[in-house]
Amino acid sequence: MGKLEGKVALITGAASGIGKASALRFHADGAAVMCADMNIEGARQTAAEIAEKGGSASALQLDVADPAAVQDALQQTAGELGGLHIIYNNAGISGLNVDAAGNMSMHSWEKVIAVNLTGVYNGLFYGCRYLAERGGGSIVSTASIAGLVGLMGIPRPGAPEPEYGSGAYQASKGAVVQLTRQFAINYAEAGVRVNAVAPGYIVTPMTAFARADPAAEAFLVALHPLGRLGQPEEIAAAAAFLASDEASFITGVTIPVDGGYTAR
Repeated sequence: MGKLEGKVALITGAASGIGKASALRFHADGAAVMCADMNIEGARQTAAEIAEKGGSASALQLDVADPAAVQDALQQTAGELGGLHIIYNNAGISGLNVDAAGNMSMHSWEKVIAVNLTGVYNGLFYGCRYLAERGGGSIVSTASIAGLVGLMGIPRPGAPEPEYGSGAYQASKGAVVQLTRQFAINYAEAGVRVNAVAPGYIVTPMTAFARADPAAEAFLVALHPLGRLGQPEEIAAAAAFLASDEASFITGVTIPVDGGYTAR
């Protein structure tokens, strides 16, 4: 019996990367999975892969920044899959959308904050209430090493200086760490555990821009004491553990899954 046997999980950002790997891992551990993403075709593909393995899964299109859509997603998940016990707030976008001078438009700032911060807040605010009313559950969110420490600039081909983050990504992920702590305190008595994972640099579409350049990839690898980048499945394993009853006495923490990046 898997550690998530009999559970139903809603996973955002499930079309690719960490979200897709987590949907597959949660299924392998026994959960029925609602695959949510703005990219509905990608979400459907993830759900189809789970179905091919004999699992129970469905897909829905979700803008996590829309409070009404998040509330509907909770109801739809329970209606289609027979309940809801786990929410994984994983959807996120990169913060490296700056111009050649390192400037970021207010529109770009607001977009990163809307998805990475408001989207997680919606999942926590409505998700905690929903689970508390039904006896409890577990919520996991994807933070980042960028929410724990400052990041080194990434060398870019032909650029005179390394490319640094805009600050929006770092601000959003740091806020996820704090939201995790606060919601864990707010809902502990209601039986809702709230935790987060903080990935290092992972082999996903979000890091493809750096991995396409050998020098940039080598630079990132060298930042991790274990000497490599992480795999999405390694983040999924940590998220599945935190979501499970094996972590029954863990709440309010953000676990770095970063190859030692934040231990330096």
